[in-house]
Amino acid sequence: MRSRVLLVPDGLDGDRVDTAAARMLGLSRSRVEDLVAAGHVRLDGAGVAKSDRVRAGAMLEVDLPEEEPGVRVVPRTVQGMRIVHDDADIVVVDKPAGVAAHPSLGWDGPSVVEHLAAAGFRISTSGPPERKGIVQRLDVGTSGLMVVAKSEAAYTVLKQAFRDRTVEKTYHALVQGHPDPFSGTIEAPIGRHPGHDWKMAIVAGGRRSVTHYDTIEAFAGTTLLTVHLETGRTHQIRVHLAAVHHPCVGDPLYGADPTVARRLGLDRQWLHAVRLGFTHPTSGEWVTFESGYPADLQHALDVVRGE
Repeated sequence: MRSRVLLVPDGLDGDRVDTAAARMLGLSRSRVEDLVAAGHVRLDGAGVAKSDRVRAGAMLEVDLPEEEPGVRVVPRTVQGMRIVHDDADIVVVDKPAGVAAHPSLGWDGPSVVEHLAAAGFRISTSGPPERKGIVQRLDVGTSGLMVVAKSEAAYTVLKQAFRDRTVEKTYHALVQGHPDPFSGTIEAPIGRHPGHDWKMAIVAGGRRSVTHYDTIEAFAGTTLLTVHLETGRTHQIRVHLAAVHHPCVGDPLYGADPTVARRLGLDRQWLHAVRLGFTHPTSGEWVTFESGYPADLQHALDVVRGE
C-alpha cells in the first residue's frame, strides 16, 4: 500500500468524505467507498464513514494499493466473443470458455477487458486499471453472459445491485449422478482452500453462500440442472455441487470423473451462464439477456441424450 496525505482545500469544506477524496485523487466515488469500507481512509488520523463531512485544512490520508506488477491491459480481439447488447452505459457480452474476465498475474490468455479495448469500447474508469468496468466475473472455463459498465454511474449502480443481490443470475450445469432431491438449496460457507490458493472450498468461517438448483432433464449417469445464485462467490456453483457429490461434468478440479469428460468430448466444465437480468442502471427498466449453449456443451448434451 502507498499512502497519500492531502490537505482539504477551502472549496471542499463541508463535502462528504467520499466526494472530497474522489475529487482530490481523481478516483470514482465507488472506488473511494471501497477504500473507506476497508479502513484505508482517515481524517486527521481517525477512521471515517463515507458520509462524514470534511473541513477545510483537515488532513486526509488515503492508503492506495500498489498496482500489481506486470498486470496491464493489452488490446486483443477474442475469437467467439459476442456482443449481446450495447448502449451508452453498459455492454453485455457472451463470453466463450477459455477467456478470463480481466487480466491477472499468472494468466496470459485472453480476457473480456482486452477484447473490449481492442473493439474500441470506452469502459468505465472505475476499478483497478486491469479491471475497469468489471462488476461481475465468470470463471475462465465457464461460458455465458457478463455485463460490463461503460459509464461511471452504471458502474456504481451495478456494483451495488450485485451487492444487494437484486441481479438474477441463471446457469445451466450438467452434473454427474442424480441429485436427491431433484430440486433444492445448498447453503454452505465458501473460502480459500486451506491447501491451495487457487482453489475454493467449504470452510468454517467462509463467506455465506447460497445456491438453488432444479432438475431440467435426467439422463443415464448425468443430470442437467438450472442453477440460481443467491450469492456470488468464486467457484460457488462448482464448489457447492461437488460438496453434494454431483460435480459439474468436465471439472476434475472439483472431483469430476475425467473419463466422462473424454467420452463427451469436453475439455472444461459443463457450466454456462444462460440468463442475466437486472434493473438497467440509468433507465430503471428491468432488462433480461439470454445465451444459447456453445457448440462443445451442445455436443456433450446430444451425446448423453443419445445414450
